[in-house]
Amino acid sequence: MTSITVADQTFVAASGAEVADVLSAPNNWLRWWPDLILEVREDRGDKGIRWTTKGALVGTMEVWLQPSLDGVILHYFLHAEPHPALPPNRIAAANRARRVAGRNMSFELKTRLEAGRPAGVAPANAS
Repeated sequence: MTSITVADQTFVAASGAEVADVLSAPNNWLRWWPDLILEVREDRGDKGIRWTTKGALVGTMEVWLQPSLDGVILHYFLHAEPHPALPPNRIAAANRARRVAGRNMSFELKTRLEAGRPAGVAPANAS
């Protein structure tokens, strides 16, 4: 088990391709995770992306896009070790900080891609 372990999910009323388009832009990665160096391990297109992480964390990170209803469920996973290692009394705070960073990323995507869509109304791209 890794010291930093995050698993979260958020529904986004947009297609996997739309989410992947925003998700695949490296300039967004720098904003969302400024202390991480991300290397794409697998670009899965409208199914998500997998990275290896270096910098402040050494490990793996993934966003998996699961089709659901008229959008996708954005699953966010992070499994890593802090570099340099943190004392045990700081691990819980580090996990919380990484959970918040992932949540901020997912809500930014949600806000951007659902902008102007009234609640309960299907996205314009829905068939």
